[in-house]
Amino acid sequence: MPLSLTVAAESTHHLYPLISDLGLILMTAGVAVLLFKKIKQPLVLGYLIAGFLAGNNFDFFPSVKDTHSVEVWAEIGVIFLLFSLGLEFSFKKLMKVGGTAGITATVQIVTMILLGYLVGRWMNWSQMDSIFLGAILSMSSTTIILRAFDELNVKGRKFAGIVFGALIVEDIVAILLMVLLSTIAVSQQFSGTELFDSVLKLVFFLILWFIGGIFFIPTLLKKAKNLLTQETLLICSLALCLMMVILATEVGFSPALGAFIMGSIIAETTQAERIEHLIKPVKDLFGAVFFVSVGMLINLDTLVEYSVPVLIITLLTILGKSTSSALGAMISGQPLRQSVQTGMSLAQIGEFSFIIATLGMSLKVTSDFLYPIVVAVSAITTFTTPFLIKAATPFAEFLQKKLPRKWVRAIDIYSSNAQSIKSLSTWQKFIRSSLTQVVIHSVIIIAIILLSSRFILPIVEDSKFGNAIAAIITLVIISPFLWAISLRRVAVEEVDLLRQERRYKGPLVMIILFKMALALFYIGFVLNNFFSPGIAFIALVIAITTYILFPKQLHLLYNRIENHFLKNYNDREIAVEKRRRRDLTPWDGHMADFEIAKESNLAGKTLEELQLREKTGINIAFIKRGEISINVPSRNERLFPGDEIHVIGTDDQIKEFKSFLDKNEQEPSENNTGSDNIVLQKLELKNEFFIGKSIRESQIREKTSGLVVGIERNGRRMLNPDSHLVLEDGDILWVVGDKTLLASLEQC
Repeated sequence: MPLSLTVAAESTHHLYPLISDLGLILMTAGVAVLLFKKIKQPLVLGYLIAGFLAGNNFDFFPSVKDTHSVEVWAEIGVIFLLFSLGLEFSFKKLMKVGGTAGITATVQIVTMILLGYLVGRWMNWSQMDSIFLGAILSMSSTTIILRAFDELNVKGRKFAGIVFGALIVEDIVAILLMVLLSTIAVSQQFSGTELFDSVLKLVFFLILWFIGGIFFIPTLLKKAKNLLTQETLLICSLALCLMMVILATEVGFSPALGAFIMGSIIAETTQAERIEHLIKPVKDLFGAVFFVSVGMLINLDTLVEYSVPVLIITLLTILGKSTSSALGAMISGQPLRQSVQTGMSLAQIGEFSFIIATLGMSLKVTSDFLYPIVVAVSAITTFTTPFLIKAATPFAEFLQKKLPRKWVRAIDIYSSNAQSIKSLSTWQKFIRSSLTQVVIHSVIIIAIILLSSRFILPIVEDSKFGNAIAAIITLVIISPFLWAISLRRVAVEEVDLLRQERRYKGPLVMIILFKMALALFYIGFVLNNFFSPGIAFIALVIAITTYILFPKQLHLLYNRIENHFLKNYNDREIAVEKRRRRDLTPWDGHMADFEIAKESNLAGKTLEELQLREKTGINIAFIKRGEISINVPSRNERLFPGDEIHVIGTDDQIKEFKSFLDKNEQEPSENNTGSDNIVLQKLELKNEFFIGKSIRESQIREKTSGLVVGIERNGRRMLNPDSHLVLEDGDILWVVGDKTLLASLEQC
C-alpha cells in the first residue's frame, strides 16, 4: 500500500472515535434541546440528561468511547462559558450594584459556605468534600434565573434588580473561591498566611490585568475598527481570550479565570455587543459539550445510594439560600416583600457550582459521589425555581399577616431609615479616594519594577553601565505614577471642606506625608534592586532632585495617560448606556423602562390623551428618543414607535402598566392576507368606466388595494405614471395589488 494511503488510513482510524463521539454528543444534545424547548424547561437540564444517556453509566444507548477527548472539549467549554459570562459581567457593573446587592450576596454566600461545611461534616464527609460542598451551594444560577424571569415576566420588578446585582457579586466571589480552593487543595492545609497570600496575589493581578487591558485593548479595537468584519472580530476576540488564558496559567491561576477576566475587559469596549453576539454560537456549542460531559458522570447507583444526602442538600439549598438571601436583603434595608422575593429567586445552584465541582475532581481532592449529587440537586432546584418565584409574593403577604405586628412595623421602620441613608460622609469619600489612588498606583509601580528586573535588566546587564541604564529606564517609566501617588490631589472638594474643621487637619497632613513616603520607598526599592546600598543612596538624592525639578512635565504626562484610560473606560457607557436614575424613586417605588412597539395603538397619542397616571398609577420620568432625552415630559408630548419610556411606580403599578402596553399592541387582522397575496398583474383597459379618467379618478388603488406601476400605450412604456395621467382605450396597465381584488376588477 502507498505511504500516503497508509497515513490516511491511520489518521482515519485515530480520528474515528473523536468524530463518532462528538456526533453522538451533539445528536443527543440536539434531541434534548428540542424536547426541553417544547416543554419549556431550562436547556441545561436537557444537556445533563443527554450526557447521562451518552455516558458509560447507561447501558441501553450508544456510549462515548474516548472520554479523554470529551474532557478536553469540556475544558474548552468552561473557557468559552466564562468568557461569555465575563462579557455580561464587567467591573463597572460590580461598582454600580450598590450596597443592597453586595450585602445580600455576602450574607448568602457566607451562610451557605458555613452551612454546607457543617452539613457535610454532620454526614461524616471528609473535610475537603465539606468545604467544596459549601462553596458549591453558595453559587446561584444566572442562566436558570434569567430564564425563569423571562417566562414569568418579572424582569421589570424591583426585586429583579437586586437579584441581578447579587449574581454579579457572586460571579466575582466564585472566581475568588476557585483560587482559594485550588490553594487549599494543593497545600492540603488551611494556613491563614497562604490564603492571604493567594488573595493578595489575585487582587494584584486582577487590578493589573484590568488596568492594562482597559488601556490597550479598546485602543487596539478602535484602531482596527475598519478592518473588523464579523470573521476577523471573532478570531481576534477568541485570540485575546486564549492569550489571557495562557497568561493566567503562567502565573498559577486557572484557565477559567483568564477567560473571565478577558471577557470583563472586553465588556468595557464599544465592540462588546458585537463580540457577545459573535461568540454566542461558539459558547453554545462548547457549553453544550461541557454540560453533556457533566451529565455523563451521573451514576444512578450512586444516586440511589446517596438519595438521602441528595434530599438533605436539596432542602438545605432551597431553605438555606431563600432564608439567607432574604435576610441579607432585609439587612441592606429592603422591605419584607422584596426581601422574600429576592431570597426565593436565588434558591438554586448552577453553572459555577458545576465548575467548582469540576475543579475538585480535576485536583483529585473530592470524592466521586460529590459530582452526581451536585448534578441531582441542580436538576431538582432548576424545576423548583419558577414555582418559588411565583410563590414569593403570596408567601410574603402570608408572613406580613402572621408575623407579630411589632416585627412587621420594626422591619418597615428599619427599611425606611436604611434607604434614607444614601451618601457617605465627606471623610469617608476622601479616605476611599485616597485608598483607591494608593492601591492602583502601587500595583502599577510594582508591576513595572518586576517586569523591568525580569526583561530589561537581563538585556543591558552585560554592558558597563547596565544597572544604571535599567534603573533610569525603570524610573522614567514609573515617574508619572510616583508623582500621582504622592502629589496628585484627590477628592478636592471634600478636602477643602475637611480643612475647615480643625480636627481633620492633622489626619490630612499625615495622609499626605504617608503618600510621599510611599513614593520615596518605591524609588529606593528600584535603586536597591539595581545598585549597592551606598550607590543607591546617591542615586536616590539625584532621582528626588530630578523629580522636584520637573513637576509640570510629570503632571502633563500623567494626565495624558489617565485621560486615555478614562476615555477607553467610558467609551461604551457614552455610546450605549441607557441612563437609569434610580435615585428618583422614594419608598418601595422603583424605575423600569419599556419600549413603544411599532404595532402599538399608543403611538402618536399625547400623554394627556393616554392618561397613564390615572389608568395605571405610574409617572413617566423621561423619554429616550434615539440620542435625545426628554426629561419630565409635558402632557402635550406624543409617544412614537421605538421610544424608550422610563416610568416610576411600585411593582403592582408597573405590572399594570405592562399589561396596559400589551393590550394596546395591534394584532394582525383576519383580513391581512400577507405578502404572498400581493402580485404584479397585467390589465388591458377595455372597460368604458375607466377610459377618459385620470388614474386617481379611476380609483384603481382603492378597488385593488394596489398601485399602478406602469402603463404601455402605443408601444411606449411609462414607469410609475403620474396620478393625473388620463387613461385611454387600449392602455395596458401593470398593477401591484391584492390578487383576489385584481381578479374581480378584470371581470368588471
